[in-house]
Amino acid sequence: MNLFDLDLALPILGAIVAGGIVGAEREYRASPAGFRTHILVSLSCALLMLAAVHQVRWLSDTPDDIIRIDPVRMAHGVLTGIGFLCGGVIFREGFNVRGLTTAASLWSTSSLGVLFGVGFYSLAIGGTVATLLVLTAVTISDRFLPQRRHALVKVRYDRGSPVSQTAFRSLLADAHLHPSSIRQQLKDDYLEFSTTVAGDNEEKMELLTSALRQDAHVVGFDYVPHGT
Repeated sequence: MNLFDLDLALPILGAIVAGGIVGAEREYRASPAGFRTHILVSLSCALLMLAAVHQVRWLSDTPDDIIRIDPVRMAHGVLTGIGFLCGGVIFREGFNVRGLTTAASLWSTSSLGVLFGVGFYSLAIGGTVATLLVLTAVTISDRFLPQRRHALVKVRYDRGSPVSQTAFRSLLADAHLHPSSIRQQLKDDYLEFSTTVAGDNEEKMELLTSALRQDAHVVGFDYVPHGT
């Protein structure tokens, strides 16, 4: 078996290029999995599929009449295994879940490697272009698609503060924020109100934080936007 045969070299080269293109976009956005990871995923998938497609070559001591070539089984195993890798890049950071797009890009890259490995070049190249277009369109979609934003608000008052739940709700209303249920917690030296608000944006956040800074009874607060 000659590694420089076109039926082996072209799938390997195509998988490396496709993984590099998708990985470069993820690297630019500082995602958990970047350039090298996507190349390795695409390349490994292509190599496994090449091994499945050309198993007649490496099963040279096996009679041809009992060899059953079934690349689909290899593809199922590859994509199932990639799922565990994708799960490793998804993590929770405070109020947000991050890494979902990177996990999806890894899964897409593995699919591209599979397509190159079986020699379906037209679909693999088209899939690479489509994947890149979807990833680069994220900025445009975030700007123009309507989104309902939320934020987690926690405000801590000194223990002797006269503030009530009604007053806290009015404070949020003055900033044009709409709270859900309000939770109260009394600690040793402060009283904490916390809630999730809808309609969050930078202007409303500034209104609320400005009011909180002017309140002498406030000993601390957290305003954590929820990424959508």
